[in-house]
Amino acid sequence: MTGDFPRQFFVSINDTPTSTSTTKDKDRDRDNLRNTPYSSRTNATPNWLATLARETKSSKSSKDKTSMDTTSYPRKDGSSASSFLSMSLRLAAKRTIFRTICILTIFMLAYHLFASVELRDIRNIREKYISDVNAMKAGAAVPAAAEATVAAPAAPAAVPSPEAPQKEHHDQVIPPAIPVVAAASQDTSSPNHLSGSKVTVGKEKATLLMLVRNRELQKALGSMRMIEDRFNRNYKYPWTFMNDKPFTEDFIKYTTGMASGPVEYVVIPESNWSVPSTLNSTVIEDGMKNLQNAGVIYGGSLSYRHMCRFNSGFFYEQEALQKYSWYWRVEPGIEFYCDITYDPFTYMRENGKVYGWVITMYEFLATIPTLFHRTKEFVNANPHVLAEDNSLNWIVDNVNMTKVKEEKKVEGEYNLCHFWSNFEIASLDFYRSEVYRKYFQWGDAPVHSLAVSLFLPRSKVHHFSDFGYSHSPAARCPQDDESHTSGRCYCDRNTNFDLDSYSCTPRWFQINGAGKGARWPPGEAGGEGNNGEQKVL
Repeated sequence: MTGDFPRQFFVSINDTPTSTSTTKDKDRDRDNLRNTPYSSRTNATPNWLATLARETKSSKSSKDKTSMDTTSYPRKDGSSASSFLSMSLRLAAKRTIFRTICILTIFMLAYHLFASVELRDIRNIREKYISDVNAMKAGAAVPAAAEATVAAPAAPAAVPSPEAPQKEHHDQVIPPAIPVVAAASQDTSSPNHLSGSKVTVGKEKATLLMLVRNRELQKALGSMRMIEDRFNRNYKYPWTFMNDKPFTEDFIKYTTGMASGPVEYVVIPESNWSVPSTLNSTVIEDGMKNLQNAGVIYGGSLSYRHMCRFNSGFFYEQEALQKYSWYWRVEPGIEFYCDITYDPFTYMRENGKVYGWVITMYEFLATIPTLFHRTKEFVNANPHVLAEDNSLNWIVDNVNMTKVKEEKKVEGEYNLCHFWSNFEIASLDFYRSEVYRKYFQWGDAPVHSLAVSLFLPRSKVHHFSDFGYSHSPAARCPQDDESHTSGRCYCDRNTNFDLDSYSCTPRWFQINGAGKGARWPPGEAGGEGNNGEQKVL
């Protein structure tokens, strides 16, 4: 195959090209060289070699020119223009980053400097305000340094606060003023920590109660701000905080500052926040695992079960609550939409109410599979505990109330309706009663709801229909015009869980009627106005 191609095809591309004239010159010079003496050969330069040198130099010059056009121009230091550009860009980037860091550092230092000055000024103003208020109450000028006396909670060296004027008003008692206890001086071995030199204005033996963890401080402050602005700034009822762990200094400091009344901090005893030794831990763990696998909310949470058990059987037993007759349960992260222009504790007492609620809904059956069965067993074994005019027909569908009254016996199945107990204003004496203590079951809202529905007459249960309230995921807003035209409420009237398909409130309205601020469901007895529209009370 190679014989078909010219010889030049197989020459390496690096071979020097040879012209025809150069070949002739080389032959001629070779002949002349044979006839030249050896001594003269060293100075002789063949014509063909000179020609080859010229062609080679011309080719190299052309190649260098092309190379200069297509590659980086060489610099004196041996680097190319592209590498120099790259190095310049890197240097510029480093300078930019360094300048940015310097600017941010200067900004942060200035921010902290001004913030510290501002906070110090605010703190001084607040301390001066508190000092002036205390001085006005005492009727004399009191220096700020003597505002409070620091003491250990076990035996507080209290500076007696001036007593508020008391009036003869039934059996109302003003809670005693509580001395200040510095956070740094707390005796953490004691479950109760008292703080605040503020005097209660409200006339009932009542407290605002919150079960809360330290990490929920911001949500707790938000709830307090709502209650204080909407209600408690006018009554200054005391706050009681409960936790299964000691409260931090920050929690105590900020909640004490937010409260308008006295504040008390309670550490829950371990026996009230643990699994009883009489229960089979293996059975409990298996049950929790099954609920978690089934996707039941809080199915795998042991702490949630401790909370439910505490709320149903132990909160009213705490020593800090023994001086009170009423409590208002407040949850972290709630909202209140309306000003409360009266004292709900006084309303409850004067009208013979025992339990007050805002929102109702259905419970998850998987979380209480045996609760109602045990409840029926308890009531049927103790028929005297069943109230004469109870609300059994609210928690059991199609029940014959006449038969129930005659036989004093509970029948039927639980329809899962319950009062949403994250808000409740209620009598502590109800939970302290012998009937409730004997009935105590492990749970929270359903346990309260079943006890209230069975052990209390309907007339002692009150719906606060004039309250605007939100606890995710449910909320309600008063429906009457007056609550909004007066500026008392600020909320969207379309946000009304009362008529939600998951609400049991319409069922309550059918049985017990509705109060001001409620909207009757259309198509139900008493639920339509003259034009067939929903009737608002």
